[in-house]
Amino acid sequence: MTTGDTDGQFEGLLIMLKEMRGFDFTGYKRSTLQRRIARRMDALRCKTFEEYRDRLEVEPGEYALLFDSLLINVTGFFRDPPAWESLRDNVLPRLIAAKHPAQPIRVWSAGCATGQEAYSVAMLLADMLGLAEFRDRVKIYATDLDENALQEARVGVYTRRQLEGVPEEFRERYFEEDSDRCAFRRDLRRQVIFGRNDLTRDAPISRVDLLLARNTLMYFNAETQAEVIRRLHFALADPGYLFLGKAEMLLRHDAGFEPIDLRKRLFRKVSGPNQARAPRATWQQMTREETARPGALEHAVLAAGPIAQIAVDLNGALALTNAAAEEMFGLRRGDVGAPFQDLELSYRPAELRSLIEQVEKDRRVVELQDVPWRRSPADEPSVLDIQVVPLTDHTGALIGAGVSFTDVTRYRRLRDELEHANQELERAYEELQSLNEELETTNEELQSTNEELETTNEELQSTNEELETMNEELHSTNDELQEINEMMRLRTAELDMVNGFLASVLRSLGAGVVVVSRDLGIKVWTPGAEELWGVRAEECVGRTLPALDIGLPLGEVVPLLKRVLAAESPEAVRLEAVNRRGRPVLLRLDAWPLRGDGPVADGVILIMNVDDDTPNGPKNSTKGERS
Repeated sequence: MTTGDTDGQFEGLLIMLKEMRGFDFTGYKRSTLQRRIARRMDALRCKTFEEYRDRLEVEPGEYALLFDSLLINVTGFFRDPPAWESLRDNVLPRLIAAKHPAQPIRVWSAGCATGQEAYSVAMLLADMLGLAEFRDRVKIYATDLDENALQEARVGVYTRRQLEGVPEEFRERYFEEDSDRCAFRRDLRRQVIFGRNDLTRDAPISRVDLLLARNTLMYFNAETQAEVIRRLHFALADPGYLFLGKAEMLLRHDAGFEPIDLRKRLFRKVSGPNQARAPRATWQQMTREETARPGALEHAVLAAGPIAQIAVDLNGALALTNAAAEEMFGLRRGDVGAPFQDLELSYRPAELRSLIEQVEKDRRVVELQDVPWRRSPADEPSVLDIQVVPLTDHTGALIGAGVSFTDVTRYRRLRDELEHANQELERAYEELQSLNEELETTNEELQSTNEELETTNEELQSTNEELETMNEELHSTNDELQEINEMMRLRTAELDMVNGFLASVLRSLGAGVVVVSRDLGIKVWTPGAEELWGVRAEECVGRTLPALDIGLPLGEVVPLLKRVLAAESPEAVRLEAVNRRGRPVLLRLDAWPLRGDGPVADGVILIMNVDDDTPNGPKNSTKGERS
């Protein structure tokens, strides 16, 4: 079968899972899905995806086994402890400090599997807030695709082996012991809400303060990862924190997040550029009476303005100044209302009276640029731009003139420096021109190298995610093998007990007991047989009974065994033999068919007792004597 046919069958299988069971795996990495499905195919000895698809249609119970294989539920309490320590030290204190004591704290554990990580963050928050405040404020939403895993998580009962990652003080404080298992405290378990959610399709939980999506993104392909990251960004509040697994990075999706601890995969949500900012505290502190006064807001804006401004009314009196003008020209509060022509400002730094008259007459803005100004001989010289504008009321009637003084000294110096720099740039232009071609060539080489590095980085990231996925699969397989090993250990112990009991029974019989197979191969040779014939079990087991050189008349015993195998009914005989000491003995032989699960006997059980009552009995047996 060609690769194209195999890929087509695989995609058809994914479409069937989506249409028949509602599980959409099309956004998952193909290599992981094929590896997990191949595992089930090997178990059922299916050679093609089409054959496995037919198997699913006739065996609905296989769906559950397939989903258990695809949804790798590998997790643990405080998995990767350094990352959890960074969460406790660097994120949770900031999260709690940013919240009002009455505000709720919302946490979302996406891909929670059997709930260990959701309960881990619950223990950290309960330890930092206290039990009463934790119950009042904290809500933890834990979601996954696997209903069986969610059901186990809701119960919150774990084995002692699963609790190995929990610190001892947390185990004593937050778990209740029940024989060999421990249950998370019922009163705290109510704060953890479990539910089914598909990150690729379902709406995300909103207004979340902390979002844990550890070792979840690595199962998705690049396009699905980008879509899931956008959903997680939407779900987070501001500020909101994202906690990823050690194999996951935001290489192509970092526009919405900034790292807090990159090595531990802790990120903070970055707000968009259009988000409204909080007003300044000074505006919040203004009283209603101040804002209600006529003209109070306009006066406050003028007084706080960075540009020196004054206003002159139609009577030629100074009507208004701001703090910058008072500082620049040495004005006082008492100067407001005085005739403008009596002030030094009216003619210094420029003749303003004529300009004001011209503005009031023409109602046009007049500007003066690069006006030199020095407040005192000790001060540095400065340069001002002066603008005189007509002032009107809401009806359009002229009410005065406004004068603005903009200090452009720094800009003038910058302009001079710019002109000087332009001259130097012109002189350097020819040298730069000669280097331009070389720089372009180098830039192309660097661009090519950068593209190769980006490609390599993405490949390394993809390989890292793949390796972590395989590690999760190996972990899951290891858990299964440990369960099987435990079952085998219990079965072995039971078998040892049964074998010991059987050996005790055989030793207690006193008689010699031999068990042979249908081909007369010896399977069991008891201590009684060793005592009777002087041959150890290790010398007999595995050999055929006729091959032994003992004092038992095998010429009569072998036909007896064959009759029992053929008739499948017991027989008993008496015959003479010679024991291990070379003395003649009269034996009673009871031959019983060995019953198994099959329709025919698996062998014969031969019981040999020395008949001491008739030492000189007849040599020939009475055939067919029943016991």
